[in-house]
Amino acid sequence: MQKRWVIRENTNEQAANSLSSELNIDPVLGRMLVQRGIDNFDDARHFFRPDHRHLHDPFLMKDMEKAIERIEDAIKANEKILIYGDYDVDGTTSVAVVYSFLKKYHRYLEYYIPDRYLEGYGVSLKGIDYAAENGFTLIIALDCGIKAVDKVAYATERGVDFIICDHHTPGDEIPAAIAVLDPKRTDCEYPYKELSGCGIGFKLIQAFAEKNNIPFEEILGYTDLLVVSIACDIVHITGENRVLAYLGLQKLNNNPCIGLKTLMDVAGRSSNYTISDIVFSIGPRINAAGRIDDAKHAVELLIACNEDNAKIKSELINLKNIERKEHDLNITDEALSMIDNSEVLIARKSTVVFSENWHKGVIGIVASRLTEKYYRPTVVLTRSNGHVAGSARSVLGYDLYEALCGCSDLLIQFGGHKYAAGLTMQPENVEAFMHRFEEVVSTSIKPEQLIQQVSIDALLELKQIEPKFFRILSQFSPFGPENMAPVFLSKNVYVCGSAMPVGTNHIKMSVMQPGSPMFDCIAFGHGEFLDKIKKDVPFDICYTIEENIWREKRSIQLNIKGIRCRD
Repeated sequence: MQKRWVIRENTNEQAANSLSSELNIDPVLGRMLVQRGIDNFDDARHFFRPDHRHLHDPFLMKDMEKAIERIEDAIKANEKILIYGDYDVDGTTSVAVVYSFLKKYHRYLEYYIPDRYLEGYGVSLKGIDYAAENGFTLIIALDCGIKAVDKVAYATERGVDFIICDHHTPGDEIPAAIAVLDPKRTDCEYPYKELSGCGIGFKLIQAFAEKNNIPFEEILGYTDLLVVSIACDIVHITGENRVLAYLGLQKLNNNPCIGLKTLMDVAGRSSNYTISDIVFSIGPRINAAGRIDDAKHAVELLIACNEDNAKIKSELINLKNIERKEHDLNITDEALSMIDNSEVLIARKSTVVFSENWHKGVIGIVASRLTEKYYRPTVVLTRSNGHVAGSARSVLGYDLYEALCGCSDLLIQFGGHKYAAGLTMQPENVEAFMHRFEEVVSTSIKPEQLIQQVSIDALLELKQIEPKFFRILSQFSPFGPENMAPVFLSKNVYVCGSAMPVGTNHIKMSVMQPGSPMFDCIAFGHGEFLDKIKKDVPFDICYTIEENIWREKRSIQLNIKGIRCRD
């Protein structure tokens, strides 16, 4: 697929040069710091040395005092509290964190995860009825609830109070809960707006700990679960999230909770996890529990205190993940065939595909794969409980949520983010939705947004990649959205020896420039360039710089993101 190479504009050169001089680092690194909004020594010190003291006061979040007071009242009165969370990674980790923490201070506590297929996303009437019929007088809703205006009103009628901890964009009306914690509320002055759902839950227990003189070290123990949510919910790795992710990776790689440890063991890797590793290894396994079976299995694993029980749960979840992969591959093949055999679908600027027989639990994954293949806003639909349910994914820079707002009259409900969303509609609206969504996308998307982009941070000579440069570059991590691993462009490189094919469509090679050392490279998905890379013929590469560990030997490797030959 054709890709656009876009070099980021030069920042304030004076600020970048001043900062690089003050820090005694390569000017390229100074420019990248300024690109990230870091233009003075103190900000750089915080960036390179994340610390829990950099976290914001949780009581800056609107309604936090009300939430803590209501929880304290419930504990004093021996009320039954139900911890309610969504069935994905963010929801299940949220429940695991808040439930495990409060369980130490309150006996009358349970958790509830809605059934993906019978209840759908968010707060359900069935969940509220369960609470009311079993004597629960307080529900703490995590990673959901910000639009549950009617559901919260119904709960109030049934004598059940709500505390909502959500991070999604609110609607026009805020639910009339006891407390609604959501930094995206327009009336909330909390300094950081991009927390995950589990991040909101973490701020709740941080506030409870501060109010009740509980040492911070106790809640620090939950950051391994928190970093899993941060990684898998694809939130920004900036500001407070970056501090929490940094702390969480330390916990995950050195002393994970029993549930995560056994899950890492079945995944075949027990340490050196990055944000990306979590997304591709831990996240799919946790998600598989809710996609294929019951997300309660994931919570049971994440709160496990017994290693033998955790191993059994991990192996069960791993089997569900294998089953999920089979559904994923089969449905993806069907969807690809559906598009490739339709001139109408190929010509569109959006992709909407529908089959009554697809497994609802994997349509989000299929939507991601189709977006990668055709690079355009994508919706995958299937039958579910008499309705049609869908999962949507977008491309860089295009607001999917806004596009769905343009189709809202055809939908029963929808929700999500700029790049990912879920939706439900009546079966008779599928055809109309396909046409409307295409109409909205085609009139609002820019032509360049339909071409995959490689964002390049800086031009770099290979000889600049010295040990000190790499050591400082590594401290830009954890990497993720809004703080991605820097991509560099090097021009006129030469292959050393010959490029070798790896797997079905990958290349392994070594490159150098005159006067530079030789660097090993891996180029995933670039097999079509194998015949074009010739000895003594210069070409350009864009790449990230990473550490390769092979048989305990560490070396610097270039991970190729793009190749441009001179012809």
